[in-house]
Amino acid sequence: MSNSITTVNPATGKNLESYTLMDESQALKVVEQTHEAFLQWRLTSLDERAKVIKAIGKALADNKEAFATLMVDEMGKPPEEARQEIDLCVGICDYTAEHGPTKLADEQRKPGNGERGIVTYSPMGVIYGIQPWNFPAYQAVRYSIANLMAGNGVLLKHAENVTGSGLFLEKLYRDAGLPENVFRTLVISHDVSDKIIEHKFVRGVTLTGSDTAGRKVAAKAAENLKKTVLELGSNDAYLVLDDADLDLAVDTCVTGRVFNGGQTCVAAKRFVVTEKNYEAFKERFVEKMKALKVGDPKESGTDVGPMARVDLRDDLHDQVEKSVQNGANILCGGEKPSGPGAFYPVTVLDNVTPGQPAYDDELFGPVAALIRAKDDEDAMRIANDSRYGLGGGIISKDVKRATELASKYFDTGMVFINGFGVATPEMPFGGVKDSGYGREHGGFGMHEFVNAKAVIIVQE
Repeated sequence: MSNSITTVNPATGKNLESYTLMDESQALKVVEQTHEAFLQWRLTSLDERAKVIKAIGKALADNKEAFATLMVDEMGKPPEEARQEIDLCVGICDYTAEHGPTKLADEQRKPGNGERGIVTYSPMGVIYGIQPWNFPAYQAVRYSIANLMAGNGVLLKHAENVTGSGLFLEKLYRDAGLPENVFRTLVISHDVSDKIIEHKFVRGVTLTGSDTAGRKVAAKAAENLKKTVLELGSNDAYLVLDDADLDLAVDTCVTGRVFNGGQTCVAAKRFVVTEKNYEAFKERFVEKMKALKVGDPKESGTDVGPMARVDLRDDLHDQVEKSVQNGANILCGGEKPSGPGAFYPVTVLDNVTPGQPAYDDELFGPVAALIRAKDDEDAMRIANDSRYGLGGGIISKDVKRATELASKYFDTGMVFINGFGVATPEMPFGGVKDSGYGREHGGFGMHEFVNAKAVIIVQE
């Protein structure tokens, strides 16, 4: 087994950088250093923590171009999308710095067994985050900033192909004023990762990734009685109801499918269209998807860059082929290109039914699945006919009714009405069913890894 990681530019297939893996003893020493740093960081006031978080946001803004360039090189997203990702990270820092001191402040209670009660949100210790490659900045910032605000120490194991981004963040946090070792990036193998979960100083584990990875990490954490937060995959359904504005529906669904090259957990993936609109939607949707240009993300005019790795591209193509073997039709795309890079054409499938990967599983790339519904009620049934439940959308002119469907019937953690969106700092983010559990953003993430401690003054 190699003791190094080499990152590869997915647009060119050329090597970028090589990084030496930490061995077990080196990694465990980092855990101990982060625990020691945590013992001091937890005593820092909420206002002081907020100042550091705010400074990290400013450092992200100041280093936007350098970080965006690194992300484009490591995982292939277009530069403008990389800049937008960093803007979101700045927003997370600003929101957390503004609201963290209030969210984490002591609460006064009147207990029945004493004169006065205090609920205090004590930091737990070292929190270990295992993060994916699709948003190299955001995925790491999302959990780390909330936990740093809570007073925890934080470890990051980033996906191998974005190792440079993980190390960039560690330096940026430190340069912005976070004390040494409070946040560290671990360049380690999966075997060593298991040892990190087992370590007595690691008090919580959070993972963003596939449901397969989630099961493995959750099992290892449970074996060691560690709390987990899991944000896993999904095959989000966007419903085009009978009264939908078709112009809005087509634009929303195209954007929702190809944003970040389709490599987004809350991307629009299944398009459930009522019989009334199906043929008209299909024609216009395919026309717009076919017009998108796939190419080098650094070239002007490119709409969709490469996928992040060749093996991921090949897995996606296998899912397309299996769907076709089980009755799906290719309306555009569907052919794996030769030549360097991890490119895959924008692809649309219809006649998508249960038993096909396009219906049952997550297609993590620029492949859309069209599904015909009899009516609005049938569309809602199909949307929920999934083992996943992260996000989804409803396109309808009756916003009041769509809101009721979203709040009472849509079995997901997030629903967009008449538009596509991703996470935002002000609203909770997370899923149900095989999409995981726990919440991030909206103040909820700051409470996931704290000890809600009861302090009861029996007599003053």
